[in-house]
Amino acid sequence: MTDINLTTIPSLSASADARPADAPAFDLIELLFFAYRDFVGDADEILAKFGFGRAHHRVLHFVNRNPGMKVAELLDILKITKQSLGRVLKQLIDEGYVEQKEGAKDRRQRLLFVTPKGEALALRLAALQTARIGRALAGFGTADRDAVRRFLIAMLDPDQRDGVLRLIDGADRVRRRRP
Repeated sequence: MTDINLTTIPSLSASADARPADAPAFDLIELLFFAYRDFVGDADEILAKFGFGRAHHRVLHFVNRNPGMKVAELLDILKITKQSLGRVLKQLIDEGYVEQKEGAKDRRQRLLFVTPKGEALALRLAALQTARIGRALAGFGTADRDAVRRFLIAMLDPDQRDGVLRLIDGADRVRRRRP
């Protein structure tokens, strides 16, 4: 793998400045597409070896980060149908990556937890994605990293931002408390 030389990365400002204000931002649209493709592609290769796909990855990620989350909360995060989640969740449960428990106060609740096997896979996938992010940000300073974070937050639907940030912050607090 070669090092990234930031002085050779072409600037988008020239093309953005030449574009009329109401013209589509094709360069940014396509960069987001290709960045996402490559970001998830690292994990896709590992997941394929298990017969899993991106939906499995998303479930593992959020259940690992939010132990004890309700199935309804996961549905809300992923914005998928119950049927789609049901297939993925069944496979993850059957193969020992996720376990489902009844709620202590409400036995109708289905609370989700990763097993040690599920946690290991979730962390392996997160390590791949963290490495890609680290390589991308290696030449950037703290202010640039903060700008990237602000940009990503600004890309969220305004009515969803607070909930997303609470979810991330809550998962971070849970992780800090774990041994």
